[in-house]
Amino acid sequence: MKKLFGTLALLCAVALLGFLVFMRSDLSGSLLSPDVNEGTPAVEGAAPVVSVPEPTPEAAVEPTPEPTPEPTPEPEPETFTISFIGDLTLTGSPGVPVDFEGTMNGDFGYPFSNVVQYFDDDEYTIGNLECTFSDQWLSSIQTFSFRAPTTSANILLEGGVDFVTTANNHTEDFHEAGKRDTWATLEEYGIPFGKNDEAQIVTTPSGLRLGIYCQHNASYGDYRPDEEKAVAAIHALKEQDPDLIICAFHMGIELNYYPEEKTPETCRICRRCIDEGADIIYGSHPHCLQPIEEYNGGLILYSMGNFIFGGSSMPTDQDTAIVQLTVQRDGDGTVSIADYTVIPCCVSSLPVTDPNLSAAVRRPKTTYNDFRPTPYEEGSEDYLRAMSKIDGSYSGPDGQADYSDWHAQHQ
Repeated sequence: MKKLFGTLALLCAVALLGFLVFMRSDLSGSLLSPDVNEGTPAVEGAAPVVSVPEPTPEAAVEPTPEPTPEPTPEPEPETFTISFIGDLTLTGSPGVPVDFEGTMNGDFGYPFSNVVQYFDDDEYTIGNLECTFSDQWLSSIQTFSFRAPTTSANILLEGGVDFVTTANNHTEDFHEAGKRDTWATLEEYGIPFGKNDEAQIVTTPSGLRLGIYCQHNASYGDYRPDEEKAVAAIHALKEQDPDLIICAFHMGIELNYYPEEKTPETCRICRRCIDEGADIIYGSHPHCLQPIEEYNGGLILYSMGNFIFGGSSMPTDQDTAIVQLTVQRDGDGTVSIADYTVIPCCVSSLPVTDPNLSAAVRRPKTTYNDFRPTPYEEGSEDYLRAMSKIDGSYSGPDGQADYSDWHAQHQ
């Protein structure tokens, strides 16, 4: 019996040992071969494992198109003002009772004081200089001769004048010596100028290139331009590609208001010059206003009259004007005349008629010129008369230039 119990105990021990071995083997296999569907236990100090999902096939993505560049804006057109005025006679003539220098009294800004605002802000101002600048005594045989001291060139500077033509009949007042002194003075004061039959390019402060040709042709009594010389000069200027071409002609008949009627050949020559490439004809000599003609894209200023006129205390014609061209420069550099404005003026700031007389007998004062051009009030009788000379509707008689008294005194 005792032996039987020992055998059973041995069998139970063997069975228990086998069970324990089986269980150990199963548990070890589970730890060494974890299920792939179970998470991996975290290990202290190790970086976390990030599960990266498999990419899902998608449709091809179109590339983002390059943005369309904005067009470069065209440069805005620029506009400039070019002013034209009449004769600048900046002194009196010997034997004529005119005290230009005394009236000015050392104030070089005085002659332009009522109009300088028009020239302070413009691009360029052009006038006709009808006097000699010289400080030496010079002989003259002209009917009227005008010699101003060299310091009077300051009048041009104070007035904003940028260029003067010296191609006129008074350039010869004091022969070659007078011309040399005048040109030397203008150079000294830094004032650009044109000589007779001279073509040149001048550049304005904003870079406009103006081709200017000056001519005084004494071959005819009406001073008509030398046509072939003018055309040749225009062609020569065109080769230098200026922005505008200006012909400054001393031409016409004194105190004549009707150039088409009295000087038709001069009108034809001016129009041909426009056809050949000139943009502006700037006329002087008649000492009165004449019409402005718009022709083939250009402008013909047949006569600008007097402006600052020291030649008389009572000029035959009191009317003058400022003509201002509006010049446009486009983005491509093309320059053209866009418009023009006329400012009618009197050659003096004083009343022309005697206010002490009744309207029925009112007549011009024996002296009225104080050498200070002044704009007329817009719409006034004087304003409308001056404008009629510019637009060609004036119907008054021509003036008379009678120098017989002067010649009688100087024989």
